[in-house]
Amino acid sequence: MSVLAAEPTIHASAVLVGNRAVLIRGPSGAGKSRLAFDLILAGRAGQIAPVRLVGDDRVHVWAEGGQLMIRPAPALAGLIEIRGLGIRRCDFAAEAPAGLVVDLNAADAERLPPPEALQIRIKGISIPRIPVQRGFSGLPLVIAELTMTANSSSARPSADCSKEFGNHITPTLATE
Repeated sequence: MSVLAAEPTIHASAVLVGNRAVLIRGPSGAGKSRLAFDLILAGRAGQIAPVRLVGDDRVHVWAEGGQLMIRPAPALAGLIEIRGLGIRRCDFAAEAPAGLVVDLNAADAERLPPPEALQIRIKGISIPRIPVQRGFSGLPLVIAELTMTANSSSARPSADCSKEFGNHITPTLATE
């Protein structure tokens, strides 16, 4: 039995950014297709590595070789919904390893999420996660995750602030 026959599709979209996929989950109408298309546009604009659609609306997800893999539902391969324009055809990746999960309208989204909220286990594979609050765009969060390193050397968020209070962030562009 093939992987596709054994694994049902899930309601999600995915795009391949460089060599890792971003799996976008959320309830109907949360903006999964919009975030996928925004990431494709960000790749075309050079804000992030080149981006290709993996799947929109329904994808297969399975564990293989210690990685979480994603493949489009065959009937939807190469199709993406663009609100206001309808269904459009675009280049797509037939399969890709997941590198990030974005949960739109996440009930556990917080301004400064605890480390455990930024990881998730799917099919036994631990993967980085971004919980996005309802009404907020996931695009800046995903771009930040893909292009900036976390300042994890501090136990308290304000440690880099000489005033020791406030919203002071020291971004560092990732060199990887």
